[in-house]
Amino acid sequence: RNWERLLQGLSFFKPGLDEQQSVQILQCYLQEEYRGTRNTLKAVLQDERQSQTLLLKITDYYYEERLCVLRCVLHLLTYFQDERHPYRVNKRSAILLDSQKPNVFNTSFFAVQIRSSNMGDTERQVSHWFVQCLKEQALLLEILFLYYAYFEMPPNDLSTFTRLFKEQGFGQRQTNRHLVDKSMDALVERIGYFSSLILVEGMDIDFLHKCALEDRTEQHQLYDQQDICKEVDQMLLTFGDISHHGPVLLAWVLLRHTLRPEEVSSVIRRLGHTTLQLGVFQYLTNMLQALGSTGNNCTASTARMCIYGLLSFVITSFEEDTLGSQQHLINAACEVLAAPSLAELFWESPNMGLGVILDSAVGVFPYKTGPLLQLLTALLSDKSTAKKVYTFLDKMSFYTEAYKHKPNDVISREDGILWRRQTPKLLYPLGVGQTNLRMPQGCFGLVCEGKQLSVCEQGFLVRWEYSYSAWTLFTCEIEMLLHVVSTADVLAHCERVKPILDLVHKIISTDWTVSDCLLPLTSRIYMLLQRLTSVINPPVNVITSCVNCLIALAARQPAKVWSSLDHTGFLPEQEWHHIHLAEGMKGGNYGNLLVLIEQPRGEYSVTIAFLRLVTTLVKGQLGSTQSRGLIPCVLLVLKEMLPTYHKWRYNTYGVRERIGCLILELLHAILNLSQEGESEGSTPSLQSLCIYSLANTEAGQAVVNIMGVGVDTINMVLAAQPSSGGSEGPGQVLIQTVKLAFSVTNNVIRLKPQSDTASPLEQALTQHGGHGNNLIAVLAKYIYHKHDPALPRLAIQLLKRLAMVAPMSVYACLGSDAAAIRDAFLTRLQSRTEDMRIKVTILEFLTVAVETQPGLIELFLNLETKDGSDGAKEFSLGEWSCLSVVLELLDSKQQGKYWCPPLLHRAALAFLHALWQDRRDSALSVLRTKEKFWDNLTTPLFGNLPPPSETIEPCVLESCAFVMKIIALEIYYVVSGVLDPSLKAALESFSSKRRYEFWSNYMCDLVCVACDGEEEGLRSLSESQMLISAWRTLLILSTSHSEVMHLKDDTVRQKLFMDVLEGTKAAVSYNIADVVCVSVLVSAPALLPPLSLMMESVLHAEQQLTDRTKAKLLSALILALQIQGLNGGEITQLPQLQFCVCEMVQDEALALMDSTRQTIQRGDVQEDSMETDSPHIQKDQQDSVCVLALHLSKELCRADEDGEQWLQVVRKLPVLPSVLSALELSLRSKQNLYFTEAALYLLLTLTRTPQGAAAVAGAGVIQSICLPLLSVYEGPANGATQAFVRKSQDAPSWSGVYRLSLSLMESLLKTLRYNFINEALDFVGVHQERILQCLNAVRTVQSLACLDEADHTVGFLLQLSNFCKEWHFHLPQLLRDVQVNLCYLCQTCTYLLHSKKMLHHYLQAKNGEGLPPGPHPQRAIQHASREQEEGEREEAESKALQAVQCSLLKILSKTLATLQHFTPDCCQILLDQYRTLFVLSFTTPAFDSDVAPSFGTLMATINVALSMLGEVVQRIQSLLMFSMENCFYVLISQAVRCLKDPSVLPRDKQRLKQELSSELSTLLSSLFRFFRRGSPSSPASGLLPSPQTKPPTPGSKATPEGQEPFIQLVQAFVRHVQR
Repeated sequence: RNWERLLQGLSFFKPGLDEQQSVQILQCYLQEEYRGTRNTLKAVLQDERQSQTLLLKITDYYYEERLCVLRCVLHLLTYFQDERHPYRVNKRSAILLDSQKPNVFNTSFFAVQIRSSNMGDTERQVSHWFVQCLKEQALLLEILFLYYAYFEMPPNDLSTFTRLFKEQGFGQRQTNRHLVDKSMDALVERIGYFSSLILVEGMDIDFLHKCALEDRTEQHQLYDQQDICKEVDQMLLTFGDISHHGPVLLAWVLLRHTLRPEEVSSVIRRLGHTTLQLGVFQYLTNMLQALGSTGNNCTASTARMCIYGLLSFVITSFEEDTLGSQQHLINAACEVLAAPSLAELFWESPNMGLGVILDSAVGVFPYKTGPLLQLLTALLSDKSTAKKVYTFLDKMSFYTEAYKHKPNDVISREDGILWRRQTPKLLYPLGVGQTNLRMPQGCFGLVCEGKQLSVCEQGFLVRWEYSYSAWTLFTCEIEMLLHVVSTADVLAHCERVKPILDLVHKIISTDWTVSDCLLPLTSRIYMLLQRLTSVINPPVNVITSCVNCLIALAARQPAKVWSSLDHTGFLPEQEWHHIHLAEGMKGGNYGNLLVLIEQPRGEYSVTIAFLRLVTTLVKGQLGSTQSRGLIPCVLLVLKEMLPTYHKWRYNTYGVRERIGCLILELLHAILNLSQEGESEGSTPSLQSLCIYSLANTEAGQAVVNIMGVGVDTINMVLAAQPSSGGSEGPGQVLIQTVKLAFSVTNNVIRLKPQSDTASPLEQALTQHGGHGNNLIAVLAKYIYHKHDPALPRLAIQLLKRLAMVAPMSVYACLGSDAAAIRDAFLTRLQSRTEDMRIKVTILEFLTVAVETQPGLIELFLNLETKDGSDGAKEFSLGEWSCLSVVLELLDSKQQGKYWCPPLLHRAALAFLHALWQDRRDSALSVLRTKEKFWDNLTTPLFGNLPPPSETIEPCVLESCAFVMKIIALEIYYVVSGVLDPSLKAALESFSSKRRYEFWSNYMCDLVCVACDGEEEGLRSLSESQMLISAWRTLLILSTSHSEVMHLKDDTVRQKLFMDVLEGTKAAVSYNIADVVCVSVLVSAPALLPPLSLMMESVLHAEQQLTDRTKAKLLSALILALQIQGLNGGEITQLPQLQFCVCEMVQDEALALMDSTRQTIQRGDVQEDSMETDSPHIQKDQQDSVCVLALHLSKELCRADEDGEQWLQVVRKLPVLPSVLSALELSLRSKQNLYFTEAALYLLLTLTRTPQGAAAVAGAGVIQSICLPLLSVYEGPANGATQAFVRKSQDAPSWSGVYRLSLSLMESLLKTLRYNFINEALDFVGVHQERILQCLNAVRTVQSLACLDEADHTVGFLLQLSNFCKEWHFHLPQLLRDVQVNLCYLCQTCTYLLHSKKMLHHYLQAKNGEGLPPGPHPQRAIQHASREQEEGEREEAESKALQAVQCSLLKILSKTLATLQHFTPDCCQILLDQYRTLFVLSFTTPAFDSDVAPSFGTLMATINVALSMLGEVVQRIQSLLMFSMENCFYVLISQAVRCLKDPSVLPRDKQRLKQELSSELSTLLSSLFRFFRRGSPSSPASGLLPSPQTKPPTPGSKATPEGQEPFIQLVQAFVRHVQR
């Protein structure tokens, strides 16, 4: 029922439509214009009031569609003969129009008369309908005018049209004329204009003129049509009451006068008199102005061509004096000549037609300068006409002058017509030395008869035969104005100078090459501007002309114009210290003129020129100093004009919109300037000032208000326009203003500095409002705009920018309109006739929304869910899903069609890539199941691209890159077993069709072309980089997924690798760092030579371009060296590579020192604890060039086995001093952690050979490390040593640096021995507190990091213990302290190893250390049992416990080895030079530090080691044997020392013998049992120094074969103590 009521209403509002047509219109409206959803439509139909509103909207839509059909016909008619038009149609379209013309015209033209106003409509509806009829009439008449401009009008049609237009009164006597109001005047006038033009065009005046010149008037189509001519005569005799009659009467007078003048002379005179009374020439001027400002350019130019022929014939046929005012004739001629083609046509025959007017204007020049200059200004259309105009004025032959009385220095003939000068005369009363004209003696002058000076004046008008240049005369005129600027004559002189300035502006704008010749003129404009703007009542029009001239000059010479203009006082000025606050503003002469003259009057010609001038200067890219001079001008615009211009008084409609558009054009130009350098001092740059003002002041709110105009307001303004199109109407200006507001806002957000707080502009953009009443919703609704596709496109771009940076939900801002807006977006996206750039922008917006707007993207995805058979959710595409459109664009059959260009295909692929990158599983699951999805997606990879050397669209490269990235993400995220079969088939086909080889060759060629070509190669550099990066990702993925990628052929892999290497080498050679990608697929023997060459290429290149390249090359070289080392190959490039890398290390170390010093001076050094994981980074990163170069040097040192190559490099380059200096500075400032670690690793590697160790020691390593190392672990305030913290030893940390330093000292001492003992003792003396604290800390902290430091410390002490005498001599007290702490350390380790439960408790309760930190694997099973979790936790704790036990065992073994050096051998015991290390006690070792280490500690150590022998792996068993060996040795040595010590009581000695005999015998039996099962060998001979074997006791028995030497020693000792 609701639908029936709606269709009945449609038939009521649109008579003549049947039900089927009404249904079609309704369907089109709902699809294209309806701003709602199906649900909202149902609610509208059920409500009577809303149904009426909907009906009115459908009516508006129907009316607009009718107009659009007419506009399409007009467009076809406009361009059907233009061969350059891309959619040119042939002549048959015009023939078809000719056949349908009567029907179309009769049905539409009289529509206004069909319907009366008594149909029950409201007055508003009837008025709307009447306006529609007028618009259709105007469009129909425009179409008919263009049609008859191309095709001859039959005489009968001329009579018919004349009668029709007469009855209708040329649009002013409509049937319902009482409905006409002021808003319809422009439409009615337009109807009259075209009615008049159709009749003039139907008379074919051009052909008539041609026939008259060739005396063949009988060929004109109306020559033999006497009946029609008489009929038209009778109708035209009734004309004369309407101004539109004038051109028709004028043309008919010409026609009748030319064809049969003798027959109708009385009619001709009567009609001619009526024509002049109607003011035909003023009417023609107004008509052409109206058509040229708001109409179709083709229509306006055709109208000018028509009137050009009419005027030419009129002036040729009649005397000029009989045509009325000369000025009116000139005005009409100037409007006609505004068409460029007519200006060129005029100069082809300047003595005919309108040339008569030019001769007449020359006859009164320079008495009247206006007419001639007005004509010549109109005749300027291009460079050729500009040169003709310049030459014409440069060679003037007559000088016309007015006299009230005959002067005394002139003689004349008797008749007084011919005059002759008796004396020379200066034509201008100017001073000596100034430019002037001098008329020589003897010049003849002719008195012009019949020419008056002016009304009510008497005198003579004399034309002198005098040759001069009018350009010199113009200079004199300006000089005269400068002289009289403060007198009463200023207005008269301004009238003479203004045409001169207008001509100068037009000629410079047309042809810049004549500007040098006009320098005397243009140089005086600045002074003229200064003086005219300073008077009390300034001549605004002349000032505007001056500024216009400067605009033309500034387009080519902005700096020169600015420097001259800066001294005139015309522009605003400001004190620099007030620049931010816009205080102290001096508006200059322009500011005064704006406030005192223009705003009160409501006319703003100077303001418009001022804005255009500043915009031109900004676009001229002035220097920084000159740009700062423009800041006051821009501040005036931002502070005083932009926020308030809409409140000013205006006399002319459209000026306000024009000023707003010009302001935004200025801001747009500023924001699009290239990035300016830092301004000197505190003065901001022009761009930064503009950004700040728009973001934080009222100027930004004004821009927001412009954007908030809304699509409905724009449509209303467009609907009110009388014209059919054009680019200068108020609607077009409003659209341009809104577009500029979009672009300005987008650029402000893009360029604004990052800030934690939102600016007022951002707040205004993102604030929420109820019912979609916010700017986001307004922006989104611009999608409904259809007139200018750029408007919705820029609105969507701004939405995209806001979605990227603003913390708000676009979906929430849209409110209840979200679904309807979504439908509008998708409707335009899937339309095949839609502007391609809008569709691309929509897809780009959705691509951004995938990551930043989850709610909005879900709305656009529109996925429907249902429960699957297995209980899981299944997704499918909804009716309004954007994926349907994207899949259609992806279809391989659509590629290459006009509705799916490569750029749109690229945007669709970018959207899909965003889905994969964001892992939208619901959308991906739907896409994967679509038929032929993977086939369509991979189609670009199977196409053959043209060679990179040829031109190719960059978007094609991006499309291929997105496809590669999507495939890589799919393979990476999805388990290979569940990959889609079609994707597997596509990958297999990719391999079988040798596409790997194709793309590899293409990438290599692409890099080479990008490097070789200068502009051509770099034009699409970013797209090429993107494609190469995607190819790199695909190759890297193929190394780990070779089976899925079907890349298992070694030949193909070798080919790919060599192509990558070749392209990389080319890229590095040309310093294109971002193009480099190295992906090692196979080990290539030819890898090192090209990499070495590349390293030499980038060594001395620019730092900014090559840092990334150097880092990647260094990484590749490190990897290549490791591969080469594993294969055992010889490195032939070692010398040059070592030299190159060492040079890089030296340069980077020096650069790092400079940056570190700068950081220290700025005072932003970050204090770090010893275990800092995230150090302060200043040019120091894990993958920085400096760090990687040090690691590469380390690898090269390892490859150089004997160290000879390294020594040669060290002799040539001071690399070691540079590294050590940087190391010392880094340690002192506690910065550059990664560099410090890498440098210590390099030094550690060097010290493995005697030559390298000597070089390192000789370079002063102890000075660079020893004292600076204190700052690593000492606090900043009191120097106290920082406590040990419980962290993993794997993370980079300053404690790791300390451990490396200990290892370095250990290695140097081990290699150099006595040559380094003094330095080693210095080191241990400086760091004794830390060393002792570390030995003692094992008892309280059992973290792996703490144990690792203890291990390194004991290792260093082990090497130092070989030099006990030197140590005892230099540091006796420290030696004793170390010995005591080592004994306690032995006791601690023994206790912890003996009591596993206690150790486990300490690890859980005190340290809390479990597994080493790292990523925990995700559980595949969701519901794991508690027992499994407990088992996993116990397993992790067990592993942690074993790791700590291993560390303790290593510390214990090294401790005992060290103590072995501190205990005497048999020969030294008698000398009594060694102190006793262990007390005489056999108690079990305790964890308490108060219990001194004793013989019981040593016995317990042996027992613990023996008990652990059967529980650990082979490697640990060897370590246990070594510990027991050293423990036995220390035990026996200390026991013999006590037995030989006379201070020990005899009973204590006896007790010692008994305890040792008993314990050692038991231990020996356990050892024998263990050896029978197979004993491990001691590592003493390899890893650590073996104990010195003591000589056997005399009388001992022979030992069994194969028994360990230390067992024999123990047996001998037992036998000794048992005696």
